[in-house]
Amino acid sequence: MKTEPVPLRLVSLDAYRGFVMFLMMAEVLRLCRVAAQLPESGFWKFLCWHQSHVEWVGCSLHDLIQPSFSFLVGVALPFSIASRRARGQTFGQMSLHAWLRGFILILLGVALRSTHARQTNWTFEDTLSQIGLGYGLLFLLGFRPVRDQWIALATILVGYWLAFALYPLPAPDFDYATVRVSSDWLNDHGLSGLAAHWQKNSNAAWAFDTWFLNLFSREKVFIANGGGYATLSFIPTLGTMVLGLLAGGVLRSDRPAAAKLRWFAVAGVIGLALGWLLNAAGVCPNVKRIWTPAWVLFSGGWCFLLLAAFYGVVDVAGHKRAAFPLMVIGMNSIAAYCIAHLFDAFVFQNLITHLGPSFFKFAGQAFEPLLHGAAVLLVFWLILFWMCRRKLFLRI
Repeated sequence: MKTEPVPLRLVSLDAYRGFVMFLMMAEVLRLCRVAAQLPESGFWKFLCWHQSHVEWVGCSLHDLIQPSFSFLVGVALPFSIASRRARGQTFGQMSLHAWLRGFILILLGVALRSTHARQTNWTFEDTLSQIGLGYGLLFLLGFRPVRDQWIALATILVGYWLAFALYPLPAPDFDYATVRVSSDWLNDHGLSGLAAHWQKNSNAAWAFDTWFLNLFSREKVFIANGGGYATLSFIPTLGTMVLGLLAGGVLRSDRPAAAKLRWFAVAGVIGLALGWLLNAAGVCPNVKRIWTPAWVLFSGGWCFLLLAAFYGVVDVAGHKRAAFPLMVIGMNSIAAYCIAHLFDAFVFQNLITHLGPSFFKFAGQAFEPLLHGAAVLLVFWLILFWMCRRKLFLRI
């Protein structure tokens, strides 16, 4: 089998991935608790809003974490395939690894969702599970021509839109309280007209989960997810990963750096415009929690622009040293994800145990959550830095 030269590692991808994981890990800063202590401050209110997920339609910075992570899985795939080919791996070997990787990601997501449960919590809306459910198909698309990748993306978006649009609306007397949706929530965030087909916990993906999730052993019957998240979101998440796959193909191409940056910028603007237009026209709301087609395009637009920014600053302009703190996180993203989900309470408590309950109140009660969280975040980073120095990388 003919081998290929080993592709160079793009530092910008590690920096972008590190930025995304940093945003996730930074939840420990508890900015909304600071904002609650300082209700007159628009600055802290702004920061709180961007560290929270929007209730249904719309987008905050925090909402871009999962699409960016999924997008970067697609970006990395062409480089991974080229690297494995350079090591002489056959398609069969690579395919087996891809499907096994997807299976492990699914189970890891389930395990993280089951951390505080009495039994396995068989639910598949976790970021890792969503990626794992579509990863094998993404891998197969990685061997297809670019035209086929665009066709696959269009099929996913149109097909998923039709699945929701054709699913019948609930009866006028449907009791939303039985599916964990309050009347106050409906008054503030409810949808009407065609967009009502994407209403929380009365849509096609919710209906699927009321059947599918109850096939598994559960503590109680699944009725609805309180946040509206759904298993079938892995299908449009695959669309987000395909956008990343297309971007990865551009990065690996022989185009000049300036041409790549233009491609990402144009793709980003088009994605933002299409996602906004579909939402504004009432054709498809822009909802991250059920990953609507409009969300794929809108969040994908941001992902292209962020990729352009990191590629332009880090790899093209050469500011790699400045990106080092983010690279430490991005090179070990799975470890960072697990650390943030499994050890946050442990680190929080041990800082209080060893430093005292009043240590982080030196700047006032209002800033105690922020300073305590910053110390936790520093511990997380130091663990990842230690792993990086010893070349301990958690890979699947």
